[in-house]
Amino acid sequence: MEIGYLKEFVVLAQTGNFMEAANILYSSQSALSKHVKSMESELGLPLFDRTTRKVRISKFGQLLLPYAKHITELQDQYTAILQNSLENDQEILTLGSIYGLAQYKITDVLVKFKKTRAESTLNVLQASSRDLKEMLRQRKCELAFIRDLEDVDNEFVQISYFTDSIVAVLPITHSLANQKTIPLVMLKDEDFLLPLQETMPYRLSMQACEQSGFEPRVAYNDPEMENLIDLVIKGMGVSLVLKQLVLYHSHPRIAIVDVTPSVSTQINLCYLKGVKLSDAARHFVLCMASQKN
Repeated sequence: MEIGYLKEFVVLAQTGNFMEAANILYSSQSALSKHVKSMESELGLPLFDRTTRKVRISKFGQLLLPYAKHITELQDQYTAILQNSLENDQEILTLGSIYGLAQYKITDVLVKFKKTRAESTLNVLQASSRDLKEMLRQRKCELAFIRDLEDVDNEFVQISYFTDSIVAVLPITHSLANQKTIPLVMLKDEDFLLPLQETMPYRLSMQACEQSGFEPRVAYNDPEMENLIDLVIKGMGVSLVLKQLVLYHSHPRIAIVDVTPSVSTQINLCYLKGVKLSDAARHFVLCMASQKN
């Protein structure tokens, strides 16, 4: 006899109503009725006395009920024990990260970790640096790749991972496109196509212009690198972006030029001080250390 049918029998006996029991079991009345009839056919006995509105458990059903409860309770117990054992045996590492896993080769670290610790499961949560900082505090992730973490209270361990810097993206036909490095002030009369406001790349771009002594004429903002590159190619203006992000989307009709003064950003792998890292987290740190630029 199906143990699932016994569980349905117990619920129906407790409610005395097919509709209510079906709702509790996330089933249909017709399926529930079919299963009860299957039990009665197998036992050769009626388990319920049916009326138009309610069902009443029969004397045979009363005899079966305590055994059905015991069997279903045992199933719940051994299922919980087996699930807990599985969860304890399986390592799960929850990792936070800024956006740009592939661009910053974080995916390479993930692959190396998984290849050397195949039994582990990786959960990756992507968010802004500000949100990741709070996620570490709330233990929603054990490690996190965070950009330019401000740690005035000295709460976090920070392991250097990647340094990136602002570059100019010019159409290949631009007069400065063949230069390796230019003073940013040479672009002060251009229309600028920048990342979305309130993002870190936008703030770094504005900082670079400020250090060069001018306020850029911003013609367009867009969060998508592909759109900025396409508009640069079509002559709408020039762009300032993080080098590693644009290199990932490089195109033969654009030039990527370093600028001075240099404005850089630091990505670190971070975790809370005073927290004992899991074996999986410690192994991930080792994988990152051998992979970083």
